[in-house]
Amino acid sequence: MGPLERIAREIRFLDGLARTLLSVRAIKPDADVLICDDWEKAIDRFADHTALVFEGERYTYRQLDALASRFAAWADAQDLKPGDTVALLLPNRAEYIPAWMGLTKLGVAVALINNNLTGAALAHCLSISNADHVITDSDGLTGVETIRAGLARPLTYWVIDTDFAPAPDRRALDLKEPKLAPERPPRARRTGLKSRDIALYIYTSGTTGMPKAAKITHMRAQLYMRSFAAATKATAEDVVYCALPLYHATGGLCGAAVALFNGGTLVLKRKFSASHFWEDIVAHGCTMFVYIGELCRYLVNQPPGKLDRAHRLKLAFGNGLRPDVWEEFQARFGVGRIMEFYGSTEGNVSMFNFDGKPGTIGRVPPYLRGNFAVRLVKFDIEAEAPVRGEDGLCIPCEPGEVGEAVGLIKDDARHNYTGYADKAASERKILRDVAEHGDSWFRTGDLMRQDEDGYFYFVDRIGDTFRWKGENVSTTEVAEAIARYPGVNEANVYGVKIDKLDGRAGMAAITPGEGFNLEGLRDHLVRELPGYARPLFIRIAPAIETTGTFKYRKIDLVRDGFDPSKIEHDLYFDDPETHAYVRLTPELYARIQAGGFKI
Repeated sequence: MGPLERIAREIRFLDGLARTLLSVRAIKPDADVLICDDWEKAIDRFADHTALVFEGERYTYRQLDALASRFAAWADAQDLKPGDTVALLLPNRAEYIPAWMGLTKLGVAVALINNNLTGAALAHCLSISNADHVITDSDGLTGVETIRAGLARPLTYWVIDTDFAPAPDRRALDLKEPKLAPERPPRARRTGLKSRDIALYIYTSGTTGMPKAAKITHMRAQLYMRSFAAATKATAEDVVYCALPLYHATGGLCGAAVALFNGGTLVLKRKFSASHFWEDIVAHGCTMFVYIGELCRYLVNQPPGKLDRAHRLKLAFGNGLRPDVWEEFQARFGVGRIMEFYGSTEGNVSMFNFDGKPGTIGRVPPYLRGNFAVRLVKFDIEAEAPVRGEDGLCIPCEPGEVGEAVGLIKDDARHNYTGYADKAASERKILRDVAEHGDSWFRTGDLMRQDEDGYFYFVDRIGDTFRWKGENVSTTEVAEAIARYPGVNEANVYGVKIDKLDGRAGMAAITPGEGFNLEGLRDHLVRELPGYARPLFIRIAPAIETTGTFKYRKIDLVRDGFDPSKIEHDLYFDDPETHAYVRLTPELYARIQAGGFKI
Protein backbone atom coordinates (compact mmCIF):
# COMPACT_ATOMS: atom_id res chain seq x y z
CA MET A 1 0.00 0.00 0.00
CA GLY A 2 1.47 3.33 -1.12
CA PRO A 3 1.58 6.52 0.98
CA LEU A 4 -1.37 8.17 -0.79
CA GLU A 5 -3.53 5.06 -0.48
CA ARG A 6 -2.62 4.78 3.19
CA ILE A 7 -3.59 8.40 3.79
CA ALA A 8 -6.90 7.91 1.98
CA ARG A 9 -7.59 4.84 4.10
CA GLU A 10 -6.99 6.77 7.31
CA ILE A 11 -9.29 9.56 6.16
CA ARG A 12 -12.10 7.08 5.44
CA PHE A 13 -11.58 5.39 8.77
CA LEU A 14 -11.48 8.58 10.82
CA ASP A 15 -14.49 10.03 9.00
CA GLY A 16 -16.58 6.94 9.72
CA LEU A 17 -15.37 6.74 13.31
CA ALA A 18 -16.08 10.42 13.99
CA ARG A 19 -19.60 10.16 12.54
CA THR A 20 -20.40 7.11 14.63
CA LEU A 21 -18.99 8.38 17.92
CA LEU A 22 -20.69 11.75 17.47
CA SER A 23 -24.06 10.05 16.92
CA VAL A 24 -23.91 8.22 20.27
CA ARG A 25 -22.13 10.87 22.34
CA ALA A 26 -25.31 12.11 24.04
CA ILE A 27 -26.53 8.65 25.13
CA LYS A 28 -26.34 8.38 28.92
CA PRO A 29 -27.57 5.59 31.23
CA ASP A 30 -29.68 7.96 33.35
CA ALA A 31 -31.05 10.11 30.52
CA ASP A 32 -34.83 10.31 30.08
CA VAL A 33 -34.57 10.16 26.28
CA LEU A 34 -35.74 6.69 25.20
CA ILE A 35 -35.64 4.80 21.90
CA CYS A 36 -39.26 5.77 21.19
CA ASP A 37 -38.22 9.43 21.54
CA ASP A 38 -35.64 8.90 18.80
CA TRP A 39 -38.42 7.30 16.71
CA GLU A 40 -40.86 10.19 17.26
CA LYS A 41 -38.15 12.72 16.41
CA ALA A 42 -37.67 11.04 13.02
CA ILE A 43 -41.45 10.79 12.50
CA ASP A 44 -41.92 14.52 13.09
CA ARG A 45 -39.08 15.41 10.74
CA PHE A 46 -40.06 13.11 7.85
CA ALA A 47 -43.81 12.70 8.44
CA ASP A 48 -44.99 12.38 4.84
CA HIS A 49 -41.96 10.58 3.39
CA THR A 50 -42.43 6.93 2.46
CA ALA A 51 -41.04 4.99 5.42
CA LEU A 52 -41.88 1.37 4.58
CA VAL A 53 -42.70 -0.76 1.55
CA PHE A 54 -44.01 -4.25 2.28
CA GLU A 55 -45.74 -6.63 -0.13
CA GLY A 56 -47.04 -3.87 -2.37
CA GLU A 57 -48.19 -1.56 0.44
CA ARG A 58 -46.53 1.78 1.18
CA TYR A 59 -46.56 3.48 4.56
CA THR A 60 -45.51 7.02 5.41
CA TYR A 61 -43.69 7.85 8.61
CA ARG A 62 -46.92 9.36 9.94
CA GLN A 63 -48.84 6.15 9.19
CA LEU A 64 -46.21 3.96 10.88
CA ASP A 65 -46.38 6.12 13.99
CA ALA A 66 -50.18 5.87 14.00
CA LEU A 67 -49.80 2.09 13.95
CA ALA A 68 -47.31 2.28 16.82
CA SER A 69 -49.71 4.43 18.82
CA ARG A 70 -52.54 1.96 18.25
CA PHE A 71 -50.39 -0.76 19.81
CA ALA A 72 -49.77 1.60 22.73
CA ALA A 73 -53.54 2.13 23.05
CA TRP A 74 -54.04 -1.65 23.09
CA ALA A 75 -51.47 -2.00 25.87
CA ASP A 76 -53.23 0.77 27.78
CA ALA A 77 -56.52 -1.10 27.44
CA GLN A 78 -54.88 -4.18 28.97
CA ASP A 79 -53.67 -2.05 31.89
CA LEU A 80 -50.03 -2.76 31.07
CA LYS A 81 -47.51 -0.68 33.00
CA PRO A 82 -43.81 0.15 32.84
CA GLY A 83 -41.87 -2.97 33.75
CA ASP A 84 -44.42 -5.33 32.18
CA THR A 85 -43.43 -7.47 29.19
CA VAL A 86 -45.32 -8.45 26.02
CA ALA A 87 -44.04 -11.20 23.71
CA LEU A 88 -44.00 -10.55 19.96
CA LEU A 89 -44.28 -13.74 17.87
CA LEU A 90 -44.47 -12.52 14.27
CA PRO A 91 -42.72 -12.96 10.93
CA ASN A 92 -41.47 -9.91 9.07
CA ARG A 93 -44.48 -7.73 8.34
CA ALA A 94 -45.45 -4.06 8.34
CA GLU A 95 -46.70 -4.11 11.92
CA TYR A 96 -43.52 -5.54 13.46
CA ILE A 97 -41.47 -2.45 14.26
CA PRO A 98 -44.52 -0.29 15.10
CA ALA A 99 -45.64 -3.02 17.54
CA TRP A 100 -42.56 -2.93 19.75
CA MET A 101 -41.93 0.77 19.27
CA GLY A 102 -45.51 1.54 20.31
CA LEU A 103 -45.28 -0.55 23.46
CA THR A 104 -42.06 1.20 24.51
CA LYS A 105 -44.04 4.48 24.43
CA LEU A 106 -45.62 3.24 27.67
CA GLY A 107 -42.45 1.75 29.09
CA VAL A 108 -43.57 -1.82 28.32
CA ALA A 109 -40.72 -4.17 27.38
CA VAL A 110 -41.10 -6.46 24.36
CA ALA A 111 -39.66 -9.96 23.95
CA LEU A 112 -38.87 -10.60 20.27
CA ILE A 113 -39.53 -14.32 19.76
CA ASN A 114 -37.98 -16.20 16.85
CA ASN A 115 -41.04 -17.20 14.81
CA ASN A 116 -39.22 -20.31 13.47
CA LEU A 117 -39.20 -21.92 16.90
CA THR A 118 -41.54 -24.73 17.80
CA GLY A 119 -42.07 -27.17 20.66
CA ALA A 120 -39.95 -27.00 23.78
CA ALA A 121 -37.74 -24.16 22.54
CA LEU A 122 -40.76 -21.94 21.84
CA ALA A 123 -42.31 -22.78 25.21
CA HIS A 124 -39.02 -21.95 26.91
CA CYS A 125 -38.67 -18.56 25.22
CA LEU A 126 -42.24 -17.57 26.02
CA SER A 127 -41.86 -18.69 29.62
CA ILE A 128 -38.65 -16.82 30.40
CA SER A 129 -40.06 -13.65 28.81
CA ASN A 130 -42.35 -13.27 31.86
CA ALA A 131 -45.06 -12.06 29.49
CA ASP A 132 -48.75 -12.69 30.02
CA HIS A 133 -49.71 -11.48 26.54
CA VAL A 134 -48.41 -12.59 23.14
CA ILE A 135 -49.01 -10.60 19.94
CA THR A 136 -49.01 -13.02 17.00
CA ASP A 137 -50.71 -13.92 13.73
CA SER A 138 -52.21 -17.05 12.20
CA ASP A 139 -48.78 -18.49 11.39
CA GLY A 140 -47.66 -17.92 14.95
CA LEU A 141 -50.63 -19.91 16.21
CA THR A 142 -49.37 -22.87 14.19
CA GLY A 143 -46.15 -22.80 16.18
CA VAL A 144 -48.08 -22.46 19.41
CA GLU A 145 -49.91 -25.71 18.60
CA THR A 146 -46.59 -27.62 18.99
CA ILE A 147 -46.24 -26.56 22.64
CA ARG A 148 -47.29 -29.50 24.74
CA ALA A 149 -46.02 -28.37 28.12
CA GLY A 150 -43.48 -26.15 29.78
CA LEU A 151 -45.24 -22.79 29.93
CA ALA A 152 -44.64 -21.05 33.22
CA ARG A 153 -48.05 -19.35 33.17
CA PRO A 154 -51.23 -19.21 31.09
CA LEU A 155 -50.84 -16.88 28.10
CA THR A 156 -53.32 -14.84 26.11
CA TYR A 157 -52.59 -14.76 22.37
CA TRP A 158 -53.66 -11.60 20.54
CA VAL A 159 -53.99 -12.29 16.81
CA ILE A 160 -53.66 -9.41 14.35
CA ASP A 161 -55.11 -11.48 11.48
CA THR A 162 -58.85 -11.95 11.20
CA ASP A 163 -58.95 -15.49 9.76
CA PHE A 164 -58.64 -17.53 12.94
CA ALA A 165 -60.97 -19.32 15.31
CA PRO A 166 -61.28 -17.39 18.60
CA ALA A 167 -60.85 -19.29 21.86
CA PRO A 168 -60.63 -18.31 25.53
CA ASP A 169 -56.86 -17.82 25.22
CA ARG A 170 -57.00 -16.37 21.67
CA ARG A 171 -58.41 -12.94 21.00
CA ALA A 172 -58.45 -10.57 18.07
CA LEU A 173 -56.25 -7.50 18.06
CA ASP A 174 -58.05 -5.34 15.49
CA LEU A 175 -55.77 -2.43 14.66
CA LYS A 176 -58.67 -0.65 12.95
CA GLU A 177 -60.78 -0.73 16.09
CA PRO A 178 -61.91 2.88 16.79
CA LYS A 179 -61.06 2.52 20.48
CA LEU A 180 -57.40 2.05 19.58
CA ALA A 181 -56.53 5.67 19.01
CA PRO A 182 -53.80 6.52 16.48
CA GLU A 183 -52.72 9.57 18.50
CA ARG A 184 -49.51 9.39 20.49
CA PRO A 185 -49.78 8.77 24.21
CA PRO A 186 -48.49 11.82 26.13
CA ARG A 187 -44.78 11.78 26.76
CA ALA A 188 -45.59 12.26 30.43
CA ARG A 189 -46.62 8.59 30.47
CA ARG A 190 -42.88 7.82 30.37
CA THR A 191 -41.97 10.05 33.29
CA GLY A 192 -39.45 8.35 35.52
CA LEU A 193 -38.19 5.95 32.88
CA LYS A 194 -34.50 6.08 32.07
CA SER A 195 -32.31 4.98 29.21
CA ARG A 196 -30.95 2.10 31.34
CA ASP A 197 -34.47 0.55 31.58
CA ILE A 198 -35.34 -2.51 29.48
CA ALA A 199 -36.87 -1.90 26.05
CA LEU A 200 -36.51 -5.34 24.43
CA TYR A 201 -35.46 -8.92 24.99
CA ILE A 202 -33.64 -10.40 22.01
CA TYR A 203 -32.87 -14.11 22.15
CA THR A 204 -29.47 -15.57 21.46
CA SER A 205 -28.29 -19.19 21.51
CA GLY A 206 -25.49 -20.05 23.92
CA THR A 207 -23.71 -23.09 25.21
CA THR A 208 -26.18 -23.84 27.99
CA GLY A 209 -28.98 -25.31 25.91
CA MET A 210 -32.09 -23.29 25.30
CA PRO A 211 -32.00 -19.71 23.92
CA LYS A 212 -31.18 -16.94 26.40
CA ALA A 213 -32.97 -13.60 26.57
CA ALA A 214 -30.50 -10.74 26.20
CA LYS A 215 -31.64 -7.57 27.94
CA ILE A 216 -31.71 -4.67 25.48
CA THR A 217 -32.03 -1.39 27.32
CA HIS A 218 -33.24 1.77 25.62
CA MET A 219 -29.61 2.87 25.76
CA ARG A 220 -28.39 -0.22 23.92
CA ALA A 221 -31.14 0.04 21.30
CA GLN A 222 -30.14 3.66 20.76
CA LEU A 223 -26.49 2.64 20.36
CA TYR A 224 -27.44 0.12 17.67
CA MET A 225 -29.78 2.39 15.79
CA ARG A 226 -28.02 5.75 16.02
CA SER A 227 -24.58 4.32 15.22
CA PHE A 228 -25.72 2.51 12.07
CA ALA A 229 -27.77 5.48 10.92
CA ALA A 230 -24.57 7.53 11.11
CA ALA A 231 -21.94 4.98 10.02
CA THR A 232 -23.65 4.23 6.71
CA LYS A 233 -24.01 7.93 5.77
CA ALA A 234 -27.60 7.24 4.73
CA THR A 235 -29.91 10.13 3.82
CA ALA A 236 -33.61 10.68 3.17
CA GLU A 237 -32.96 9.71 -0.46
CA ASP A 238 -31.81 6.20 0.36
CA VAL A 239 -33.87 3.04 -0.06
CA VAL A 240 -32.72 0.20 2.22
CA TYR A 241 -33.51 -3.45 1.47
CA CYS A 242 -33.99 -5.82 4.41
CA ALA A 243 -34.75 -9.52 4.07
CA LEU A 244 -33.29 -10.43 7.47
CA PRO A 245 -35.57 -11.40 10.37
CA LEU A 246 -36.67 -8.48 12.51
CA TYR A 247 -36.38 -10.52 15.70
CA HIS A 248 -32.58 -10.24 15.40
CA ALA A 249 -30.69 -7.01 16.04
CA THR A 250 -28.94 -6.92 12.64
CA GLY A 251 -32.14 -6.57 10.64
CA GLY A 252 -34.61 -5.29 13.22
CA LEU A 253 -32.47 -2.57 14.79
CA CYS A 254 -29.39 -1.89 12.67
CA GLY A 255 -30.92 -2.34 9.23
CA ALA A 256 -34.19 -0.64 10.08
CA ALA A 257 -32.49 2.39 11.62
CA VAL A 258 -30.39 3.12 8.54
CA ALA A 259 -33.65 3.93 6.74
CA LEU A 260 -36.05 5.04 9.46
CA PHE A 261 -33.73 7.32 11.43
CA ASN A 262 -32.62 9.18 8.30
CA GLY A 263 -35.94 9.74 6.50
CA GLY A 264 -35.26 6.97 3.98
CA THR A 265 -37.42 4.07 2.87
CA LEU A 266 -37.19 0.53 4.23
CA VAL A 267 -38.11 -2.17 1.71
CA LEU A 268 -39.01 -5.11 3.93
CA LYS A 269 -39.29 -8.69 2.72
CA ARG A 270 -40.94 -11.54 4.58
CA LYS A 271 -38.06 -13.87 3.66
CA PHE A 272 -34.89 -13.77 1.61
CA SER A 273 -35.01 -15.14 -1.93
CA ALA A 274 -31.77 -15.37 -3.92
CA SER A 275 -33.66 -15.81 -7.20
CA HIS A 276 -35.77 -12.66 -6.70
CA PHE A 277 -33.20 -10.48 -4.93
CA TRP A 278 -31.95 -8.41 -7.86
CA GLU A 279 -35.43 -8.13 -9.31
CA ASP A 280 -36.57 -6.56 -6.02
CA ILE A 281 -33.49 -4.35 -5.71
CA VAL A 282 -33.97 -2.91 -9.20
CA ALA A 283 -37.75 -2.58 -9.00
CA HIS A 284 -37.59 -0.57 -5.76
CA GLY A 285 -34.51 1.46 -6.67
CA CYS A 286 -32.66 0.28 -3.57
CA THR A 287 -29.41 2.03 -2.72
CA MET A 288 -28.37 -0.04 0.31
CA PHE A 289 -29.03 -3.47 1.78
CA VAL A 290 -28.27 -5.23 5.04
CA TYR A 291 -26.74 -8.70 4.86
CA ILE A 292 -25.39 -11.65 6.72
CA GLY A 293 -22.54 -13.48 5.02
CA GLU A 294 -24.64 -16.43 3.92
CA LEU A 295 -26.97 -14.14 1.99
CA CYS A 296 -24.10 -12.85 -0.15
CA ARG A 297 -22.85 -16.38 -0.79
CA TYR A 298 -26.30 -17.43 -2.01
CA LEU A 299 -26.26 -14.51 -4.46
CA VAL A 300 -22.78 -15.34 -5.76
CA ASN A 301 -23.88 -18.94 -6.35
CA GLN A 302 -26.81 -17.84 -8.54
CA PRO A 303 -26.31 -18.04 -12.32
CA PRO A 304 -25.41 -14.73 -13.98
CA GLY A 305 -28.40 -12.56 -14.83
CA LYS A 306 -29.12 -9.38 -16.75
CA LEU A 307 -29.90 -7.47 -13.54
CA ASP A 308 -26.57 -8.25 -11.85
CA ARG A 309 -25.34 -4.71 -12.52
CA ALA A 310 -28.58 -2.95 -13.40
CA HIS A 311 -29.05 -1.67 -9.85
CA ARG A 312 -28.36 1.51 -7.85
CA LEU A 313 -26.75 -0.16 -4.83
CA LYS A 314 -23.92 1.88 -3.36
CA LEU A 315 -23.53 0.12 -0.01
CA ALA A 316 -23.95 -3.33 1.54
CA PHE A 317 -23.58 -3.50 5.32
CA GLY A 318 -23.70 -6.47 7.67
CA ASN A 319 -21.57 -9.20 9.21
CA GLY A 320 -20.14 -12.64 8.51
CA LEU A 321 -18.94 -12.01 4.94
CA ARG A 322 -16.05 -14.31 4.04
CA PRO A 323 -13.06 -12.71 2.24
CA ASP A 324 -13.38 -14.89 -0.88
CA VAL A 325 -17.11 -14.25 -1.19
CA TRP A 326 -16.57 -10.54 -0.45
CA GLU A 327 -14.23 -10.00 -3.38
CA GLU A 328 -16.26 -12.10 -5.81
CA PHE A 329 -19.50 -10.43 -4.74
CA GLN A 330 -18.12 -6.92 -5.15
CA ALA A 331 -16.43 -7.65 -8.47
CA ARG A 332 -19.45 -9.39 -10.00
CA PHE A 333 -22.21 -7.10 -8.83
CA GLY A 334 -20.35 -3.79 -8.70
CA VAL A 335 -21.51 -2.72 -5.26
CA GLY A 336 -19.36 0.31 -4.55
CA ARG A 337 -18.85 -0.11 -0.81
CA ILE A 338 -19.12 -2.94 1.72
CA MET A 339 -19.18 -2.13 5.42
CA GLU A 340 -18.64 -5.18 7.63
CA PHE A 341 -19.25 -4.83 11.36
CA TYR A 342 -18.76 -6.93 14.46
CA GLY A 343 -20.98 -7.05 17.53
CA SER A 344 -23.10 -9.33 19.66
CA THR A 345 -26.63 -8.82 20.89
CA GLU A 346 -25.72 -8.82 24.56
CA GLY A 347 -22.08 -7.70 24.45
CA ASN A 348 -20.17 -4.44 24.68
CA VAL A 349 -17.62 -5.17 21.94
CA SER A 350 -18.48 -3.62 18.60
CA MET A 351 -16.51 -2.31 15.65
CA PHE A 352 -16.90 -1.26 12.03
CA ASN A 353 -14.75 -1.84 8.98
CA PHE A 354 -15.15 1.70 7.70
CA ASP A 355 -12.61 1.53 4.88
CA GLY A 356 -13.80 -1.71 3.27
CA LYS A 357 -10.71 -3.91 3.52
CA PRO A 358 -11.94 -7.40 2.51
CA GLY A 359 -12.11 -9.99 5.27
CA THR A 360 -11.78 -7.67 8.25
CA ILE A 361 -14.49 -7.07 10.84
CA GLY A 362 -13.19 -3.79 12.22
CA ARG A 363 -10.13 -1.83 13.15
CA VAL A 364 -8.48 -0.23 16.14
CA PRO A 365 -5.29 1.41 14.84
CA PRO A 366 -2.27 1.43 17.18
CA TYR A 367 -2.48 5.21 17.68
CA LEU A 368 -6.06 4.89 19.05
CA ARG A 369 -5.63 1.69 21.07
CA GLY A 370 -5.96 3.56 24.37
CA ASN A 371 -9.36 4.92 23.30
CA PHE A 372 -10.98 1.51 22.75
CA ALA A 373 -11.60 -1.01 25.51
CA VAL A 374 -11.32 -4.16 23.41
CA ARG A 375 -8.45 -6.63 23.75
CA LEU A 376 -7.43 -10.05 22.51
CA VAL A 377 -6.18 -12.40 25.23
CA LYS A 378 -4.42 -15.73 24.77
CA PHE A 379 -6.77 -18.68 24.89
CA ASP A 380 -6.29 -22.40 25.56
CA ILE A 381 -8.59 -24.24 23.14
CA GLU A 382 -8.37 -27.57 24.96
CA ALA A 383 -9.10 -26.09 28.40
CA GLU A 384 -11.54 -23.58 26.87
CA ALA A 385 -10.13 -20.86 29.15
CA PRO A 386 -7.94 -17.77 28.82
CA VAL A 387 -4.24 -18.22 29.55
CA ARG A 388 -2.96 -16.36 32.61
CA GLY A 389 0.55 -15.28 33.55
CA GLU A 390 2.36 -15.68 36.85
CA ASP A 391 0.68 -12.51 38.12
CA GLY A 392 -2.76 -14.07 37.60
CA LEU A 393 -3.70 -11.65 34.82
CA CYS A 394 -4.60 -12.58 31.25
CA ILE A 395 -1.84 -12.50 28.65
CA PRO A 396 -2.47 -10.12 25.75
CA CYS A 397 -2.01 -11.41 22.20
CA GLU A 398 0.73 -10.19 19.93
CA PRO A 399 -0.15 -9.08 16.37
CA GLY A 400 -1.13 -12.12 14.31
CA GLU A 401 -1.77 -14.27 17.38
CA VAL A 402 -5.24 -15.78 17.88
CA GLY A 403 -7.07 -15.08 21.12
CA GLU A 404 -10.48 -14.36 22.62
CA ALA A 405 -11.88 -10.85 22.19
CA VAL A 406 -12.95 -9.21 25.46
CA GLY A 407 -14.39 -5.79 26.24
CA LEU A 408 -13.90 -3.71 29.40
CA ILE A 409 -17.13 -3.25 31.36
CA LYS A 410 -17.86 0.32 32.52
CA ASP A 411 -21.05 2.12 33.49
CA ASP A 412 -21.42 4.23 30.37
CA ALA A 413 -23.33 3.78 27.14
CA ARG A 414 -20.53 2.31 25.02
CA HIS A 415 -19.12 -0.13 27.59
CA ASN A 416 -22.17 -1.10 29.62
CA TYR A 417 -23.05 -4.77 29.94
CA THR A 418 -26.63 -5.66 30.83
CA GLY A 419 -26.42 -9.39 30.15
CA TYR A 420 -29.35 -11.78 30.10
CA ALA A 421 -32.58 -12.18 32.00
CA ASP A 422 -30.81 -15.19 33.57
CA LYS A 423 -28.34 -13.75 36.11
CA ALA A 424 -26.20 -16.89 36.21
CA ALA A 425 -25.83 -16.84 32.42
CA SER A 426 -24.87 -13.16 32.61
CA GLU A 427 -22.15 -13.87 35.15
CA ARG A 428 -20.61 -16.59 32.99
CA LYS A 429 -19.86 -14.00 30.30
CA ILE A 430 -17.75 -11.87 32.66
CA LEU A 431 -13.97 -12.35 32.81
CA ARG A 432 -12.25 -10.79 35.82
CA ASP A 433 -8.63 -9.79 36.49
CA VAL A 434 -7.76 -9.29 32.84
CA ALA A 435 -5.50 -6.22 32.60
CA GLU A 436 -5.40 -5.47 36.33
CA HIS A 437 -6.73 -7.09 39.46
CA GLY A 438 -10.36 -6.27 40.15
CA ASP A 439 -11.38 -5.31 36.60
CA SER A 440 -14.27 -6.92 34.69
CA TRP A 441 -14.45 -7.67 30.96
CA PHE A 442 -17.16 -9.10 28.72
CA ARG A 443 -16.24 -12.40 27.06
CA THR A 444 -17.33 -12.43 23.43
CA GLY A 445 -16.74 -16.17 23.05
CA ASP A 446 -15.09 -15.41 19.70
CA LEU A 447 -11.54 -16.09 18.63
CA MET A 448 -9.88 -13.36 16.54
CA ARG A 449 -6.52 -12.10 15.44
CA GLN A 450 -5.32 -8.54 14.86
CA ASP A 451 -2.64 -7.41 12.43
CA GLU A 452 0.01 -4.70 12.75
CA ASP A 453 -2.32 -2.05 11.31
CA GLY A 454 -5.03 -2.81 13.86
CA TYR A 455 -7.43 -4.77 11.63
CA PHE A 456 -9.39 -7.54 13.36
CA TYR A 457 -10.13 -10.88 11.67
CA PHE A 458 -12.72 -13.35 12.93
CA VAL A 459 -11.32 -16.89 13.39
CA ASP A 460 -13.90 -19.09 15.14
CA ARG A 461 -16.39 -19.41 17.97
CA ILE A 462 -15.48 -20.91 21.32
CA GLY A 463 -17.33 -23.83 22.86
CA ASP A 464 -20.51 -25.49 21.86
CA THR A 465 -22.11 -22.87 19.67
CA PHE A 466 -21.53 -22.76 15.94
CA ARG A 467 -23.04 -20.67 13.14
CA TRP A 468 -25.06 -22.12 10.29
CA LYS A 469 -27.28 -20.25 7.80
CA GLY A 470 -26.59 -17.05 9.69
CA GLU A 471 -27.90 -18.37 13.02
CA ASN A 472 -26.15 -19.44 16.21
CA VAL A 473 -26.87 -23.10 16.90
CA SER A 474 -26.62 -24.41 20.45
CA THR A 475 -25.38 -28.00 20.39
CA THR A 476 -26.91 -28.63 23.80
CA GLU A 477 -30.35 -27.54 22.63
CA VAL A 478 -30.12 -29.80 19.57
CA ALA A 479 -28.83 -32.73 21.64
CA GLU A 480 -31.74 -32.34 24.04
CA ALA A 481 -34.21 -32.45 21.15
CA ILE A 482 -32.56 -35.61 19.79
CA ALA A 483 -32.60 -37.18 23.25
CA ARG A 484 -36.37 -36.80 23.37
CA TYR A 485 -36.67 -39.23 20.44
CA PRO A 486 -37.41 -42.84 21.48
CA GLY A 487 -34.41 -45.14 21.55
CA VAL A 488 -31.67 -42.50 21.79
CA ASN A 489 -29.25 -43.28 24.61
CA GLU A 490 -26.79 -40.46 23.99
CA ALA A 491 -26.37 -37.64 21.48
CA ASN A 492 -23.29 -35.50 20.96
CA VAL A 493 -23.82 -32.56 18.58
CA TYR A 494 -21.15 -30.45 16.89
CA GLY A 495 -20.48 -28.45 13.73
CA VAL A 496 -18.49 -29.63 10.70
CA LYS A 497 -17.09 -27.73 7.74
CA ILE A 498 -18.34 -28.22 4.19
CA ASP A 499 -16.13 -27.00 1.38
CA LYS A 500 -17.09 -23.57 -0.01
CA LEU A 501 -19.87 -23.02 2.55
CA ASP A 502 -19.91 -20.52 5.40
CA GLY A 503 -20.26 -21.61 8.99
CA ARG A 504 -20.55 -25.21 10.15
CA ALA A 505 -23.27 -27.72 9.39
CA GLY A 506 -24.79 -29.63 12.28
CA MET A 507 -23.74 -33.22 12.88
CA ALA A 508 -24.89 -35.58 15.63
CA ALA A 509 -23.14 -38.67 16.95
CA ILE A 510 -25.91 -40.88 18.32
CA THR A 511 -25.64 -43.94 20.51
CA PRO A 512 -28.84 -45.88 19.80
CA GLY A 513 -30.71 -47.96 22.32
CA GLU A 514 -33.68 -50.29 22.25
CA GLY A 515 -36.42 -49.18 19.89
CA PHE A 516 -34.32 -46.65 17.93
CA ASN A 517 -35.63 -46.15 14.38
CA LEU A 518 -33.67 -43.77 12.16
CA GLU A 519 -36.56 -43.38 9.72
CA GLY A 520 -38.67 -41.44 12.19
CA LEU A 521 -35.88 -39.23 13.53
CA ARG A 522 -36.07 -36.60 10.82
CA ASP A 523 -39.82 -36.02 11.25
CA HIS A 524 -39.26 -35.69 15.00
CA LEU A 525 -36.55 -33.05 14.48
CA VAL A 526 -38.71 -31.13 12.00
CA ARG A 527 -41.29 -30.79 14.77
CA GLU A 528 -38.75 -29.91 17.45
CA LEU A 529 -36.21 -27.63 15.78
CA PRO A 530 -36.02 -24.81 13.23
CA GLY A 531 -34.44 -25.77 9.90
CA TYR A 532 -31.03 -24.21 10.56
CA ALA A 533 -30.64 -26.18 13.82
CA ARG A 534 -31.46 -29.65 12.49
CA PRO A 535 -28.38 -31.91 12.01
CA LEU A 536 -27.41 -32.35 8.39
CA PHE A 537 -25.35 -35.45 9.23
CA ILE A 538 -25.88 -38.37 11.60
CA ARG A 539 -23.11 -40.66 12.91
CA ILE A 540 -24.23 -43.87 14.62
CA ALA A 541 -21.69 -44.63 17.36
CA PRO A 542 -21.73 -47.56 19.83
CA ALA A 543 -20.40 -45.26 22.57
CA ILE A 544 -19.48 -41.59 22.98
CA GLU A 545 -16.13 -40.71 24.53
CA THR A 546 -16.19 -38.40 27.56
CA THR A 547 -13.58 -36.47 29.50
CA GLY A 548 -12.62 -37.05 33.13
CA THR A 549 -15.35 -34.64 34.14
CA PHE A 550 -17.90 -36.50 32.00
CA LYS A 551 -18.10 -33.87 29.30
CA TYR A 552 -18.45 -35.15 25.76
CA ARG A 553 -15.24 -34.99 23.74
CA LYS A 554 -15.78 -33.31 20.40
CA ILE A 555 -12.28 -32.60 19.13
CA ASP A 556 -11.80 -35.93 17.34
CA LEU A 557 -15.38 -35.91 16.05
CA VAL A 558 -14.98 -32.44 14.57
CA ARG A 559 -11.64 -33.46 13.04
CA ASP A 560 -13.26 -36.51 11.35
CA GLY A 561 -16.01 -34.34 9.93
CA PHE A 562 -18.40 -36.36 7.77
CA ASP A 563 -15.74 -38.10 5.67
CA PRO A 564 -16.66 -41.81 5.34
CA SER A 565 -13.03 -42.68 4.61
CA LYS A 566 -12.11 -41.61 8.16
CA ILE A 567 -15.11 -43.05 9.99
CA GLU A 568 -15.95 -46.70 10.55
CA HIS A 569 -19.41 -45.97 11.92
CA ASP A 570 -22.56 -45.68 9.80
CA LEU A 571 -23.05 -42.17 8.43
CA TYR A 572 -26.23 -40.54 7.12
CA PHE A 573 -27.00 -37.33 5.24
CA ASP A 574 -30.25 -35.33 5.31
CA ASP A 575 -30.85 -35.42 1.56
CA PRO A 576 -32.73 -32.24 0.50
CA GLU A 577 -34.02 -34.05 -2.60
CA THR A 578 -35.64 -37.01 -0.83
CA HIS A 579 -36.24 -35.31 2.55
CA ALA A 580 -34.82 -38.32 4.36
CA TYR A 581 -31.60 -39.44 6.02
CA VAL A 582 -29.72 -41.52 3.44
CA ARG A 583 -26.50 -43.50 3.86
CA LEU A 584 -23.44 -41.34 3.23
CA THR A 585 -21.18 -43.03 0.67
CA PRO A 586 -17.81 -41.79 -0.68
CA GLU A 587 -19.58 -40.79 -3.90
CA LEU A 588 -22.23 -38.81 -2.01
CA TYR A 589 -19.51 -37.21 0.14
CA ALA A 590 -17.69 -36.01 -2.98
CA ARG A 591 -20.91 -34.57 -4.42
CA ILE A 592 -21.64 -32.65 -1.21
CA GLN A 593 -18.11 -31.22 -1.08
CA ALA A 594 -18.35 -30.20 -4.73
CA GLY A 595 -21.50 -28.17 -4.07
CA GLY A 596 -23.85 -30.64 -5.71
CA PHE A 597 -26.72 -29.91 -3.32
CA LYS A 598 -28.59 -26.74 -2.45
CA ILE A 599 -28.05 -26.95 1.30
